[in-house]
Amino acid sequence: MKNSSSPRLSSRTWFVMFALALTGQIAWAVENSWFNTFVYDTITPDPRPVAWMVAVSAITATLTTLLMGTFSDRTRSRWGRRRPFILFGYILWGLSTVLFPTVAYVKITSIAIIMVVIADSIMTFFGSTANDAAFNAWTTDIATSETRGRVEGVLNLSVFIAQIVAMVAAGMLIDRLGYFIFFYTLGGIVILVGLVAGSLLQDVPLPPESVEPQRSFLSEFADLFDVNTLKDNRALFIILLFIMLSSIGMQVSLPYLIIYLENYIGVTKTEFSIIGGAVMLGSAIFAIPFGLLADKWNKRNMIFFATIVSSLGGILLSLVKSLPMLSLTGLLWQGFSVAMSIASVAWLKDLLPEQNRGKFLGIRMIFWIAIPMVIGPWIGSTLIQNFGIPTTLNGQSGFVPVPIIFQVGSVISLLALIPLFFINDKK
Repeated sequence: MKNSSSPRLSSRTWFVMFALALTGQIAWAVENSWFNTFVYDTITPDPRPVAWMVAVSAITATLTTLLMGTFSDRTRSRWGRRRPFILFGYILWGLSTVLFPTVAYVKITSIAIIMVVIADSIMTFFGSTANDAAFNAWTTDIATSETRGRVEGVLNLSVFIAQIVAMVAAGMLIDRLGYFIFFYTLGGIVILVGLVAGSLLQDVPLPPESVEPQRSFLSEFADLFDVNTLKDNRALFIILLFIMLSSIGMQVSLPYLIIYLENYIGVTKTEFSIIGGAVMLGSAIFAIPFGLLADKWNKRNMIFFATIVSSLGGILLSLVKSLPMLSLTGLLWQGFSVAMSIASVAWLKDLLPEQNRGKFLGIRMIFWIAIPMVIGPWIGSTLIQNFGIPTTLNGQSGFVPVPIIFQVGSVISLLALIPLFFINDKK
């Protein structure tokens, strides 16, 4: 960057931003999808360890983002505020990704399950520190009113590309190379990008009037959980409640999606890559017009419509088995889920009190990530244990996921609409 007051970002800054954003999103996309299949395929077909891993990882990500985000805000060093967390965070993130599959070498299943949960949590801690907390704060630091739209465009583009890579390339690579080579390669890329881009990254200089933080770290962190702030913003709390319930509905089946398609439907990882790529491309196409409509249409009506269609898509997905129909119903399920998310987040940001925007975006992590990823996978695991097809894999007994996880998840998403009857967006 030229300097902190210049609206123009250098080509070096754009390169650093895109490299870190894309690599981070690919790592997260893989963690959200293929870590679960790795546990099922190499350790145990019991669905409970997947639920435990997702839950502990979600809590770790939420607490890490809140804690390390606050910590980086208070940091004053010759390395800068965000750069040390990004540089060393990405390197350790990549290293923990490389080491993750080694838990499969543990022959005692109970110990292997404990180790895989711990390994995923360690990786999540470094990833959330580097990407969710420090990198996202840095992109906010460098953007001005003249460049914020382009910065957000680059960040959203990286999410889309990462999802395509995770859905299309990852499945094919795992089929051909196996999990170990795949994770070694991914971790090596994260380390390399973190080292290069992190070294090139420049922090925004603090303004001359900036002073050392006067309040303690704990008091600033405690502000995130001020219940009175929620009480004073009833409509905002209702939107957060909708986001929480709809996310729980999605998390009932999402952690087990690839396992279901591979073991119940009979889809290979390569075939899933084709389905996933088609769904992600279609979802991105859906996102553009719905993003425009979110600013022009009644947001509550848009959320109702998108939620109903998405839930219908989830139910239909549970009833079909051919690749074309799986792609079509998957598009309805995920594409309109994206539309629902766009409308709800846009409505949420409309309601954010100006003096507490950062606080509420932190609280949103609890409603959007922590609670849904604890409750949703637990419901899914319970359903699979009670209704799933018994199986034995690598000498370990477990269950194959069955369609009911999509049906129950869709019903929960529909129930999320109930709180919206107590709010309107006419104003």
